[in-house]
Amino acid sequence: MYFHGYVATAAQMKKILGLFLVSLMSFQLNPARVFEPYTQKIPGTAVVFDMTPIPAGTFLMGSTDASFPDQQPQHAVQLDAFWMGTHEVTWDAFELFLDKQYEQTITEGAVPARVDALSRPSLPYLDMTFGMGKEGKPAVGMTQYGALQYCHWLYLKTGIFYRLPTEAEWEYAARAGTTTRFAQGDTLTLQQANFLVYRRDTKDGEYVWDYDLGSAHDLLPVDRLDAANGWRLRHMSGNASEMTSSCGEGPHRGLSTSSQYLAADNDRADCKRALKGGMYDGNVELARPARRVAMSNDHWPPTIGFRVVRDLVPASHAAAPSDTR
Repeated sequence: MYFHGYVATAAQMKKILGLFLVSLMSFQLNPARVFEPYTQKIPGTAVVFDMTPIPAGTFLMGSTDASFPDQQPQHAVQLDAFWMGTHEVTWDAFELFLDKQYEQTITEGAVPARVDALSRPSLPYLDMTFGMGKEGKPAVGMTQYGALQYCHWLYLKTGIFYRLPTEAEWEYAARAGTTTRFAQGDTLTLQQANFLVYRRDTKDGEYVWDYDLGSAHDLLPVDRLDAANGWRLRHMSGNASEMTSSCGEGPHRGLSTSSQYLAADNDRADCKRALKGGMYDGNVELARPARRVAMSNDHWPPTIGFRVVRDLVPASHAAAPSDTR
């Protein structure tokens, strides 16, 4: 066999194949060996993003707060290990997917035909940052379909199956092994998260709202603030609200494993999906890991983004994300 300028003999080929099989068996028998943080490069470009390993474990999902019946019943969920984006998907990556012409312009070499043929959302007529800028910031304003198609595009570009997290995966990762109101403790500060602080005062007998209390009033770059939890995930509270693949309507269904949550809503294309994490123009209550907001699939305000996950052990039936709405 010819290898970059020389011909490998049968003995050499046997040795090469043997080393390959040993490496493969080592990975299969001890996947934890490679279960580490890594940086994913989008082929043909200089764009990269970081992935953080989330260990397998069990946690209590939801809360016992009677004020929020949609967070009940609180129940134990067992999670398999997976990787999660260290931060939200940023504009530099999302625009490559969104704008085919831009992707073709900055990609070294030709864009593969299978990528070029992918159905993509129409380019928006408006500035979806609403003047907040894009550099280093989370991509926002996409529909659920746009986020799913981004995952499909990423699979075609990298050969790796990325997807949206389930609500259980998201909440487990946000808590990072804690049981307090927030991963950082029972309180959250503006040095730790980007949310809106305000108060109501009385002036001349009328109520007035004071919003000038130190909040950013803007999306922040993903590397801003001391925003990482114990598992090094950034901005799981505040900044951009994040999509999950799970339906968020009504109370929790009490499922007990991550695979059950992953399979539960595959056939429910029209349900309102659970958003998590609060947002830059929402109060601190929305930033609790247990808090959930159900949002229509075609709603696309400039407060909603997403991050991707990757299974440590892909399901045997895993395939490319669907190209259907």
